[in-house]
Formats: sequence, structure tokens, C-alpha cells
Amino acid sequence: MMYVLMYLAAIVAANLMVVKFGAGVTILNAFLFIGLDLTARDRLHDKWDGRNLWRNMALLIAAGSLISWGLNKDAGRIALASFLAFAAAGGVDTLAYHLLKSQRQIVRMNGSNIPAAAVDSIIFPLVAFGWPPMLGIMAGQFLAKVFGGAIWSLIIRERKA
Repeated sequence: MMYVLMYLAAIVAANLMVVKFGAGVTILNAFLFIGLDLTARDRLHDKWDGRNLWRNMALLIAAGSLISWGLNKDAGRIALASFLAFAAAGGVDTLAYHLLKSQRQIVRMNGSNIPAAAVDSIIFPLVAFGWPPMLGIMAGQFLAKVFGGAIWSLIIRERKA
């Protein structure tokens, strides 16, 4: 339950900060919150694997977006971008995490976070802020998610899910 609450708190905080402060805050959010979400998602994967993993993750992603929108009706586009980006990134993360199942936990977490961060860093800014792509924001988000996820993986790797 702790990882579910951490996941939701981080995604809602990230979404509402983007609504308040705009695209520039997304790199900070990526480091502080999205790296945490990607890593917490891996712990939930371990807990839910074989027990409605896909359904539970879909509900968790939807809940984060709906809570964000419920707390601030101006967050609609950001909540939609968050939902789509996390749904795509979650699928990529799940596949990579599963393919790395013979590796140590820290390798699995970080190895799956990298492609998930790439997917999230492309989809979120495009849906949230439109065209033309904000390449600097996308690159900054990707690096921040990978680095933030690495730090979070060190912090939570030994905790039980």
C-alpha cells in the first residue's frame, strides 16, 4: 500500500505543479517525482505479478490522472498527457522489467526505467504542450527521470513492496 500511495502522491504533485508553473517545471518533476513513480512501479510489479498486474497498473495510472483533474479542473490536458504517457511507459517498463528478470533488482529497476523514461519523455510533452516538440524539455526530462530513478532505486530497493 505504501508504494501505491507514493505513486499517487508523486504523480498528482507532478501534474499540479505543471498546471501551476508550466513546462519549465517538468524537468524538476521528472527528477523528484517521475523517477520515483517508475521505480515504485517496479516494486508494485513484483507485488502484483501474476495477480492482475495490468489491471492494477491501469487503475493506478487512471486514478493519478483523475485525482489531478479532480483537484484542479484546469489540469485536464496535463492529466490526459500524464495518463497516456504513463500508460505507454508502463507497458514498456513492464516488458523490460520482465526481460531482465534474471538480473539483480537494482539492474532490473534501472534497466526498465531507461526505455520507460524515453517513452514518457516523448509522449508527455507532446500531448501536454503540443507541436512543435520541446526537444530541450524532452531531453532534460529523460535525463532527470533516469538519474532520479537511479537515486530512488537505491533508496527503496531493500524495502518490501
